[in-house]
This record gives sequence, C-alpha cells and structure tokens, in this order.
Amino acid sequence: MIQSMTGFARRETRYDWGTISCEIRSVNHRYLEVSWRLPDELRPLEPALRKVVSGQLKRGKIECGLRLRWSEAVQPPIRLNTAVLEQLSEALRTASGFLPQAAAVDPLDILRWPRVVEDVERDTGPLEAAALAILDESLAELTASRSREGEHLASLLIERCSGVEGLVGEARTRLPEVRQALRDRTLERIGQLDVQPDSDRVEQELVLLAQKMDVDEELDRLGAHVAEVRRALESEQAVGRRLDFLMQEFNREANTLASKSQDQESTRIAVELKVLIEQMREQVQNVE
Repeated sequence: MIQSMTGFARRETRYDWGTISCEIRSVNHRYLEVSWRLPDELRPLEPALRKVVSGQLKRGKIECGLRLRWSEAVQPPIRLNTAVLEQLSEALRTASGFLPQAAAVDPLDILRWPRVVEDVERDTGPLEAAALAILDESLAELTASRSREGEHLASLLIERCSGVEGLVGEARTRLPEVRQALRDRTLERIGQLDVQPDSDRVEQELVLLAQKMDVDEELDRLGAHVAEVRRALESEQAVGRRLDFLMQEFNREANTLASKSQDQESTRIAVELKVLIEQMREQVQNVE
C-alpha cells in the first residue's frame, strides 16, 4: 500500500541519566531531504542517524529534532585546573603589589577564566544507543501516520480511476455515432458544392478523415494507464515518481482526445477527463 509524504511523530523516553525526545515532521518533496536539530552531544552521531532515516524513507522533506535533558543527579563534577589557578594566583599577587588599592577579586570571575574549569567528558555510549532507539520508534510512528494518509490517498485515486474508466467507456460507446456523424457532415458539405464528386475519391477521403479523427488508441492507452495506476497502488515500493509520470501520460491522451473532438459531447468527456486527471495529479504529489 502506498504511503503519503505527510506525517508527524513524537516520542520521549526517560532514563536514569535524563530524558531524550524525538520529533519528526514530514511534507512532500521531490527527493529525500533531511534537516536536523541535534544537541551538541549527538552531533557526532548525525551520519549514523541520517543513514537510519534514508534506510526507511525514500521521499519527503523531513525535519528531525532530538532533545536532551540531563538528570541533575548525574551532573558531572566541577574539576578545576590547579596549574592554571596557581598561575593566576601568582599573577594576582604581583598585580596587587602595583595596585594596592584594587578591589578584591571575585572567585566567580576566576572560575570564568579560560581553562580554569576543565570539561569532564560524559560517557555518551548510553546516550547514543538511546538516540538510535528513539529515532527508530519515531520513524515507526511516522511510517504508520504516512500509511494511514496513504490509504486515504489510494482510495481517492481509485475513485478517480473508476471515473476515468467510466468516461473512457462512454467515449468508446459513442465511437460509431461519432464516426457516422463525421461521415454525414462531410457528405453534406460536399453536396453543397456545385461539382460532381468522384465517389471513389470521396470514400478514400472519408477513410483518411476517419483515421485522422479516430481515438481508439487514445482510449486504449487511457485504459492501460488506469490498470497501471491500480497495480502501482498495490505495490510495497515507493511509487510516487511512477504515478507522477503516469499523470503526464494521462494528460497527454486527454489533450489528444480534446483536439480530436467532433461534437459537444466528446468535448465534455475530454474536459471531465482532464478535471479528474488534474485531481489525481494533485493527490499524487503527496505520494512517496
């Protein structure tokens, strides 16, 4: 069953070390385009995260964000660089000898000095595993959302395909009537001429004209396109581009029918076909 490219998913998981959440938004796009919002701790993991997404999604503009809140119970300790502190202390004593009236130095200002407080590296192994796990869960939720929307799109496309088949059947039923009307109208015009026509030549011209105005092939191709759409809708693969190509082919045949129209009723059928095809084309734009 086809999938829509529109969907949303959000998951959140709590651990002893904190909480991680993932939010994914998806809209239609010609190709797969993924943008990320990641905390600094997870930026090195972006290639692996991107690989997970591209392995499950084929088309769509994806916005994926992961958020992290560390538990206060596991905040890393503050570690001071004593060597830098000793250098600062010696420098302050020297400066005080030249500036005896200077105000006392605030310890908090000392802590802001570069390299006084050393970064303590966290063990990011559990965090990275949690990020990959919650991304998988969010993608599963997104896929389910896109599948539900895809089912709705498929039902609309099938309904339009049935409409196209009805119009094709109507046009095919009218073919003998259209051909006879074309023959009668041509003979009437010849009869209005003040000449004696060659009957064999007239029959040849009528055959050529009938062939030029014949729409059997266009109707056959429209029927084949409908069958192909139905097959695509049953596929487990991404078929959005295939359906988009078929919509172009549908439109080409409808335009040809309109150009060959010989009466008001044929024109109506061609116009209704184009309306249905345009509706299908708009729906197909959102199919993965």
